[in-house]
Amino acid sequence: MDPLPYLAGYPADVQMRVRALRDTGRLGDYLAQRYPEPHAIRNDRQLYDYVQALKDRYLRQSTPLHKAIYDARLQVLKHALGTHTTVSRVQGGRLKANREIRIASVFREAPAAFLEMIVVHELAHLKESDHNRAFYNLCTHMSPDYHQLEFDLRLYLMHQDTASTTAG
Repeated sequence: MDPLPYLAGYPADVQMRVRALRDTGRLGDYLAQRYPEPHAIRNDRQLYDYVQALKDRYLRQSTPLHKAIYDARLQVLKHALGTHTTVSRVQGGRLKANREIRIASVFREAPAAFLEMIVVHELAHLKESDHNRAFYNLCTHMSPDYHQLEFDLRLYLMHQDTASTTAG
């Protein structure tokens, strides 16, 4: 059986069902039915406003966010769907830190729910740096169906890879 790179840690029965959906060509239909709503967040300014609105709703007391942009250089296969960084620099006699969130460009065309999921994930890193219980509790606080969205996002990425290899 061929490996499913985005589902490597999932049980064999789940992988078997996903493989059946993919092999019969129904994976795209499944995803389109579950996530029909696109989003209108196409540029970096709109993305920043969207991220800031979610941050203001759930993480008002966290450190300020200075930048949120789409980044075409993020490699989806290297498991970098988004990044959160702190850029520190000396300004006068003080050290100034700017927080940035970069979202992979694949989310520019992805369904709205997947953009929300990755933004929630990166915002959670403002409070919790590790992927631990507190981190995932914060993710589910901001997006109650976070775990299902994360799984379906893996299916979406797998479908994108399959579609690009069959088209090319």
